[in-house]
Amino acid sequence: MTVKVINKSANPLPAYATAFSAGLDVRADNADPIVLPPLGRAMIPTGLYLEIPAGYEVQVRPRSGLAAKKGVTVLNAPGTIDADYRGEVCVILVNLSNEPFTVERGERIAQLVLARHELIEWAETDTLADSARGEGGFGSTGVK
Repeated sequence: MTVKVINKSANPLPAYATAFSAGLDVRADNADPIVLPPLGRAMIPTGLYLEIPAGYEVQVRPRSGLAAKKGVTVLNAPGTIDADYRGEVCVILVNLSNEPFTVERGERIAQLVLARHELIEWAETDTLADSARGEGGFGSTGVK
């Protein structure tokens, strides 16, 4: 799948870390360091602008290493970049640790995953088909 991209940053384009990676690592493109205090959040620029094909979205997901080692994650994970959005890709990071975290330019801050989606056409009805699960939810599976 080809996705057109404008890269206004000094960073390389997002890349897969391994041959079977699902997400491409995306890097921060902030001019100055951004300090996230404990429980602080900020929109981190990437310098990237995408033209995503219709029927697809790009999901912005956390990097597991950043979350596990530093307590920093993507606030609205997964974030969605719609096919008709043409602005700069920014990542909303939140610091869930007890220590300040500094985002430096060029740091890998998130992953981007291309995902196909379908558009919904609603069919209003008065009834739904029965299922084995029924209305059970919120931890109800496997409970008798």
